[in-house]
Amino acid sequence: MDAALLANLDMRFGEKLRRVRTQKKVSQEVLAEKSGLTRSYIGRIDRGKINVSLATLYKLANALEVTPSELLP
Repeated sequence: MDAALLANLDMRFGEKLRRVRTQKKVSQEVLAEKSGLTRSYIGRIDRGKINVSLATLYKLANALEVTPSELLP
C-alpha cells in the first residue's frame, strides 16, 4: 500500500477521533485516563501521527462509549 495513502488514513482517523471526542466533550486527558493510554499518545493520534492497532481502536471506542466502526474514517 502507498505510504501517502497510509499517512492520509492516519490523518483521517485522527480527525474522526477528535470530532467524536469533542462532540462528547471529552478532553484528551480524560480519554487517556479512560483508555489506559497517555495524553501525549492521544494527541499524536489526533494529529494523525500514529497508525493505531486494533487493540488501541477498541480501547478508544470503549472509552468513548461508541462502536469501533464509529471511529473509522
